[in-house]
Amino acid sequence: MEMAMHAIFLLCGVVAVGFVLLISIYLIVSGIPAIKEVGLVDFLFGQRWAPTNKQDPAYGILPFILTSIYGTAGAVVVGVPIGLMTAIFLSKCASPKVAGIIHTAVELLAGIPSVVYGLVGMIVLVPAIREMFDLSSGASLLAAIIVLAIMILPSIINVSENALNAVPKEYEEASLALGATKIETIFKVSLPAARSGVATAVVLGVGRAIGEAMAIIMVSGNVANMPGLFTSVRFLTTAIASEMSYAAAGSLQRQALFSIGLVLFLFIMLINVVLNVFIKNKKEGA
Repeated sequence: MEMAMHAIFLLCGVVAVGFVLLISIYLIVSGIPAIKEVGLVDFLFGQRWAPTNKQDPAYGILPFILTSIYGTAGAVVVGVPIGLMTAIFLSKCASPKVAGIIHTAVELLAGIPSVVYGLVGMIVLVPAIREMFDLSSGASLLAAIIVLAIMILPSIINVSENALNAVPKEYEEASLALGATKIETIFKVSLPAARSGVATAVVLGVGRAIGEAMAIIMVSGNVANMPGLFTSVRFLTTAIASEMSYAAAGSLQRQALFSIGLVLFLFIMLINVVLNVFIKNKKEGA
């Protein structure tokens, strides 16, 4: 029985790794031809995207890359503090009754489909931004950042709270016994001890933010502009979602969309590696 269970666990691990390898190989095989034809520099740093222009087609994705970076960074800057403070409140301050109510709300927030976030953002948020800042269109990077910040909250709250709950009570009791206040204990003892779990929550939030398409395509304007806070923009994900349906099979446009998927995949991998190395270095220095 022990050997059989070990074999099953090993098989599950191999299957998970195999899926990642298959996706990686498929994206590389499908995306490299367009990069070779367009040129790596022109593809990554070109500022114009016009694949359907028969006279002068262009395949530069720099606006998409910068928009994804700015949008994800903005969502993290807005969402992580709110999510982390909520997790601290639930773990260390809230009464069981209040915590139960907030947990229910967070679970409902996590269960809302992406298209509903986009629909509410398009009906409520976009007109509000248009009127507040006197713009011709409220569909902008700002609207996308706000929607993404709300969408990543459940992941950050749940994972951070679990990490804080896993901190041994002896750490906090020792801090309080030495004369530290409760707030000092939370921020100088509990939070540093839960650093790895909080960093994991940030990684999950970044992955959710950078991989979202449906909600963002409804509030960002989906226009291939260089990013500006009040400008209609297009993300890497929305570029693929909006054009894949009509890109002809075997065309350079379709291959370029696969190349965008490859860039997005590598971007997410790079973020995970950097954050994991950062966490490892912090642990070794602790």
